[in-house]
Amino acid sequence: MTYSDLLVFVVDDDDSVRRALARLLQSAGYRVETFGSAHAFLDRMRANTCPACLVLDIQLPDLSGLELQRELNAALPIIFITGYGDIPTTVGAIKAGAIDFLPKPVRDTDLLRAIGQAFELLAQTHAVHRELDAIRVRLGRLTPREREVMALVVTGRMNKQVAGELGTVEKTIKAHRARVMAKMEVTSLAELVRVADKAGMGGAAEPHASH
Repeated sequence: MTYSDLLVFVVDDDDSVRRALARLLQSAGYRVETFGSAHAFLDRMRANTCPACLVLDIQLPDLSGLELQRELNAALPIIFITGYGDIPTTVGAIKAGAIDFLPKPVRDTDLLRAIGQAFELLAQTHAVHRELDAIRVRLGRLTPREREVMALVVTGRMNKQVAGELGTVEKTIKAHRARVMAKMEVTSLAELVRVADKAGMGGAAEPHASH
């Protein structure tokens, strides 16, 4: 992915600030779209499908920057800029997930660094989502009985214990377990446990007394 694939939204009601930031970001290779109000940005953002981050002024003519942050609900990374910052506002914005909170006039190096961090975070988040999607596809290959076996195996039960839980014999559980490992594309119990944990199955079954 190149910079030209990445979109930076700028929301600021000051025309001169928008123009200056657009020039800076375009010179750095980013695509830029600027808006003078929160509502104008929201109308455009809802149709966006590419990796993007938001450079956002705190004081806007309609919604405030913090109100817009709440409205977006972490839909994309935000870098706040303001000429009226105070510590409580800064802390609140960062706690709500903002990448950074920069005072105006914004230093070019600080803004570009923060935007780089924003896109790095996006890349990490997308990688996690891709991995989870792949895990869900593999889980979908399992039969209901294989999912039961997997849920018990990842809690540390031995094949004999799983067989007792499910009312079958150890040989059958060994066969199910082998198919689970193959379908989940893992080669060890430790890998299977990690995959199950990522899929939210780590605590799917609690130990019971053997039947």
